[in-house]
Amino acid sequence: MKPLESSQLDNRLFMAGPITESSVLLSKPSDMKHIFEVFILRHQKKFCDALEYFEKQADPMGPRFISDKWQRSEGGGGISCVLQDGKVFEKAGVNISVVHGSLSKNAVVQMKKQHTNLELDESSSLPFFAAGISSVIHPRNPHVPTVHFNYRYFEVKGKKGPEWWFGGGTDLTPYKYNEEDFVHFHRHLKEACDSHDINYYRLFKRECDSYFVIPHRKERRGVGGIFFDDLNKPDLESAFQFISSCAAAVIPCYIPLVEKHYTNNYTEDDRRWQMIRRGRYVEFNLVYDRGTKFGFNTPGARIESILMSLPLEARWEYQHQPEAESEEQKLLEVLRTPKDWIPLE
Repeated sequence: MKPLESSQLDNRLFMAGPITESSVLLSKPSDMKHIFEVFILRHQKKFCDALEYFEKQADPMGPRFISDKWQRSEGGGGISCVLQDGKVFEKAGVNISVVHGSLSKNAVVQMKKQHTNLELDESSSLPFFAAGISSVIHPRNPHVPTVHFNYRYFEVKGKKGPEWWFGGGTDLTPYKYNEEDFVHFHRHLKEACDSHDINYYRLFKRECDSYFVIPHRKERRGVGGIFFDDLNKPDLESAFQFISSCAAAVIPCYIPLVEKHYTNNYTEDDRRWQMIRRGRYVEFNLVYDRGTKFGFNTPGARIESILMSLPLEARWEYQHQPEAESEEQKLLEVLRTPKDWIPLE
């Protein structure tokens, strides 16, 4: 794991300057907290640039990402980059946060539910550090899927001392059934996993299918991807290198799908179905998503950034049912019964 160098802190590489002072980052260049902050800053810039390219193609005078840098009085801060009302993306958010301090008792209880192996004192606050990048893209054209990714690093002081872990994943929420797209998306994620452990894709694909479920609908939010938490093996450097590979796979697994479909023709019925599926997305994020719950329970949480994942528009129709044997019904079937898009050896 290479220590940070001053050349890596050039603000031209980021959407905005680091949350932590550059002098502090360089004072401990081998500290994972500092390495991970620079890592997510760089990936935020890369992904925003990749998305903005399409807006420039569609409308040279159209909206661009705004970079909203914020501070948290309890410690740390973040950069929320949001593009709204574009020709290609109705809403695209790419957020990073680097926060530290003490978690509330409610947040400790929530964390204990998620990390049952940790020995945490639920009767008091908990010193912590958390850094992550999170993105949700809501395209205008129903032929272009929504994508979500999140990669994060945590440190807490448990009963036995400091403990660390990584978590995250990347998943796809389509509005059109397109098996070629789904295979492309999963293939890139599998290649990223296989370069570290041949068992990772199988394991984390199953985790993804199990996590992004809307129980009251008995369906998944999308066609999956990978998802994991509590990753602290085999060692810090190996785990970070795996996270790096996963983050690097986001652009090649998603951007070609945007390029392929963003100029496709679509109908009012296509758009209506997209709005209904967005409603399902909202239901999951507000009712079941652990990250949203953790954010709400974190002192000084920035609500605007937490709710960045929600679309500008969505729709709820009473008792809506797709027509039998329609494309929408075909998509709904794989949301109810997940499919292995890549053969699992």
